[in-house]
Amino acid sequence: MVVTRTPLRVSFAGGGTDLAAFYERDEYGAVLSTAINKYVYVTVKRHGEVFDERIRLNYSKSEQVQRIDEIENNIARACLEYLEIEPPIYVSTVADLPASTGLGGSSSFAVGLLNALYAYRGERVSAGQLAEQASFIEIEVLKQPIGKQDQYAAAFGGLNFFCFKPGGGVTVEPHRISNGLLEELFDHLLMFWTGHQRDSGSVLKEQKAKTAQKMESLSKMREHARQLQTLLANGCHDLQGIGRILDESWRLKRGLASTITTSQIDIWYQRALEAGAVGGKLCGAGGGGFLLFVVPRESQAAVRQALSGLREVRVAPEAQGSQILFVE
Repeated sequence: MVVTRTPLRVSFAGGGTDLAAFYERDEYGAVLSTAINKYVYVTVKRHGEVFDERIRLNYSKSEQVQRIDEIENNIARACLEYLEIEPPIYVSTVADLPASTGLGGSSSFAVGLLNALYAYRGERVSAGQLAEQASFIEIEVLKQPIGKQDQYAAAFGGLNFFCFKPGGGVTVEPHRISNGLLEELFDHLLMFWTGHQRDSGSVLKEQKAKTAQKMESLSKMREHARQLQTLLANGCHDLQGIGRILDESWRLKRGLASTITTSQIDIWYQRALEAGAVGGKLCGAGGGGFLLFVVPRESQAAVRQALSGLREVRVAPEAQGSQILFVE
């Protein structure tokens, strides 16, 4: 039996430029993101021989089937086929936060499952291999209209500046920030659950189709990732500057597709700004999920009050990527 733990992520800036529709038209895409201390757990074991089914898969539903090609869960089926896993096998997954909420959960599942399946076969692989193979499965095999940032964040962990090059190459620039700056930044971040899950595929499909019209906005969003990287690398404690960059990026992102925001999300966002937040964004592709704000300590109580109808979720940075917790 193998158990893996794979982090979710918060993307600060550059989301959307990790889509091939953008970086194949331009010099590169860039995303600044960090793994967080919320996880997807995957368990893989040989299934018991006395069960009627040869494959059991447990997630938000339970599947009992005889053949891998009968599995409804696309990522699970594709990963098992990709690594040519032979039944009988049992796979179970559980997460700290709901799926389809803008924190890269699907890709964390793909990375964590691949990591578990390799360990199940007695093999170890690098973070780069996990990230690239999960990207291949989601983008090439399953034809999801997504980018590569989530798979790399899940596999590598930590705070990273990712560059996505024409041809599909990815460079990873990890940031080891001194003096507890990242922890201090998280002390000024408030994250609220909107209560809405959404299919990122439909949002990203429209965004991908409009890429040629939105190149200027996407280029500015890529530059925002670089600006944030510079601020943090220089040990800058400029909350106003960080908040301003997030706010500018969010306002650009809202225009990339019609379903990225809603009137209710706009109301919540404005309430937070009026209560003292200096900037923020909706995590992920849009349409629901989590709202993230940069808020000075003296304004945090007011922002919590302004968004009292939403549930706050407290998060911290996670330095490690996908890990094997248990092998027997």
